[in-house]
Amino acid sequence: MVEVPIKIYINNLTKKARAAARPVALLSTTVKNQALLEMAQRLTANEEAILEANREDVEAVGKTLDREANKEAVERISLTAESIKEMDERLRQIADLPDPVGEQTKLWQRPNGMQVSRVRVPIGVIGVISEMGPHVMIESMALCLKSGNPCVFRGNPECVRTLTIIAKILCEAAEHAGVPAEAITFVERLEREAAVELMRQHQTLDAIIARGGAGLRKAVAEQTRLPILCHDSGISHIYIDVDADLPLAQNVVVNSKAQLASASNSVDTLLVHQSIPRTFLSGLVRRLLDEFKIEVRGCPKTISLAGAEQLSGYKSAIAASEEDWSRQFLGPIIAVKLVKDMDEALDHIAQYGPSHTDAIVTRQYASAMRFVREVDASAVMVNSSTRLHDGEQFGMGGQMGINTRRVHARGPVGLEELTCEKYMVLGFGQLCYPHPTPVTYEDALMLKHPR
Repeated sequence: MVEVPIKIYINNLTKKARAAARPVALLSTTVKNQALLEMAQRLTANEEAILEANREDVEAVGKTLDREANKEAVERISLTAESIKEMDERLRQIADLPDPVGEQTKLWQRPNGMQVSRVRVPIGVIGVISEMGPHVMIESMALCLKSGNPCVFRGNPECVRTLTIIAKILCEAAEHAGVPAEAITFVERLEREAAVELMRQHQTLDAIIARGGAGLRKAVAEQTRLPILCHDSGISHIYIDVDADLPLAQNVVVNSKAQLASASNSVDTLLVHQSIPRTFLSGLVRRLLDEFKIEVRGCPKTISLAGAEQLSGYKSAIAASEEDWSRQFLGPIIAVKLVKDMDEALDHIAQYGPSHTDAIVTRQYASAMRFVREVDASAVMVNSSTRLHDGEQFGMGGQMGINTRRVHARGPVGLEELTCEKYMVLGFGQLCYPHPTPVTYEDALMLKHPR
């Protein structure tokens, strides 16, 4: 049997999804919620089949990758009974969220009596390309469905068996609840060209989302002309102000870096007021190096204050290069710089911004408000970890990712951010003036049948 060329295969999938856009946008909240609940129920009912497929994926990964890469891949794709339970709960949480479609965000009346309002509507067909585990597919398809958008999902080839069986379960459950079959589309082809071709579907997709590392984000940015809804690049900074609560500051920095160093919102650059006691910085650097195995790259003053001795066999802080101040590390590395005051800290952040997430640790309300007002970032935190910049942590119930660009929506992309707005105008005969000169019935006849 001859396999359909990738370009034709992807084009056929996205055309079917495009045909489903209107009926999916018109689905009632009841139907969407019922579909999500049935998806959750069927996932749990098919737990053994899903875990068996996942075991096959994990075994296949172990045969093709070296030990270190294998360890990371297994952690990324492995599922347990607890994982299935978490997926079930996430689907039910999304079902419980308010439906954004049809929400009226503003209403006003003009002097001529015309009533103008803005209402939320779905964006359209959304393509999702993921390098992450099965939970991302669950959340992506569920959020797209709840917001009235057909989803075309291309997942991580490392867990294709797991994704295939889960996608089949979700599609059947949604269709049984009254959702069009093409509302949830899974790309089964494993070739890299399938992802590239999906990025190029400018005629059938309305937006695209990349769920993965810097390489995937770069490829999407280079290959597509579609709006990119999630673009989570950008540096995250923490500034420790002169009057900060130092134990609190140390906890915020450690959590922001060590809780998950590979996360896009883990801190990259730490700026410390030069009047902060030397013991704070040296103690923090020692803790990062020795306890959490975080590589510290510091300015000359930081290196001097931190000390050059070896720490429990782990190398000491090293000198930072100019490039380090502009890097989103996405790993166990942090750059540290002493600054003379908040002005220098703000100048530094502005020079290397716009930022992903920035935080200040301070006791002064005026300093906090100035920092919040002047910093250009998708989220600005006060006395809290940068890792809290997340849709679930913000109470949004889930997210497709974080957008650091200034267009459409900055920050976590949840249900509301998967919609756009249109104007709805109610009138009773209002006309735009100056109105064209009225034409009588007789004149109209003359124009149509001149003598």
